[in-house]
Amino acid sequence: MSLTSLGVSAGFILGCCITAQIARRVSRRLLKTDGIVPVLMNEAIAAAELCACCFELIIVADNFGVAAYAIILFLLTVWWGKVWGDASACPYTHMEDMLEGQTSFKEMALRTWAELMGGCCVYRIVQVFWWLEFADTHKGRAFEECNADLQVSPYLGAVIEGVATLLCRLASKTLSVQQPKFSSYIDSFIGTSLVVAVYAFNYALLAAFNFSGGYFNPVLATALKWGCRGHSNLEHIIVYWIGACLGALLSVPIFKLPAVQRMLLGEQKLKQS
Repeated sequence: MSLTSLGVSAGFILGCCITAQIARRVSRRLLKTDGIVPVLMNEAIAAAELCACCFELIIVADNFGVAAYAIILFLLTVWWGKVWGDASACPYTHMEDMLEGQTSFKEMALRTWAELMGGCCVYRIVQVFWWLEFADTHKGRAFEECNADLQVSPYLGAVIEGVATLLCRLASKTLSVQQPKFSSYIDSFIGTSLVVAVYAFNYALLAAFNFSGGYFNPVLATALKWGCRGHSNLEHIIVYWIGACLGALLSVPIFKLPAVQRMLLGEQKLKQS
């Protein structure tokens, strides 16, 4: 594939980020309140930005390889960490907060709903862009039937998503306590590495079997793969919602274990905390 096609994809992703940033600024000016509405709007915008970019990242990965995919994803996660504020575009972070008593069930449910609306509705915009076929890599993609990444037992897929999410959340919690220099870059690198590791392993063994796709985010997985051929809706929920959310929730008590804190934080940091 030509570099022109890669440039079109990169331009679309950049345009999504700029548009989302403009939407955030407009939202802050119009919704000058301290209620739940600005919070939900921020979550919806973040989820729309995430899913729109990841739709195009699929095109990049399929046509230009894992390296291009990884570089763009890393840059995106660094950017999102700087501009999203308290939005996460990911339901299980709010579930963790609820488990620790930092938020209510109502707010967790509303944030999840806002993320789903933002993430799922943005596909129509992406579909129109693909339909225009500015790049060869977009030909036939607008109305192409999607295929599920899950080709193994949904229970095995749930374990994979859950364990990877658990590791990612433990790494994030460790960085939030340690607060090393460039912690946001390290966190982005860890998250990107986990996603790329699963994607690369899937790609290498595609002729034999596939794993789960490595989404580690229920909203992202639902926006990209809900209703795709190859798994039922119940299997989708088991893998991408129950698996990932259980992994994230398990990270809360596991991180508090003295043995785990000694291993992740070290004796000196543990005494200081």
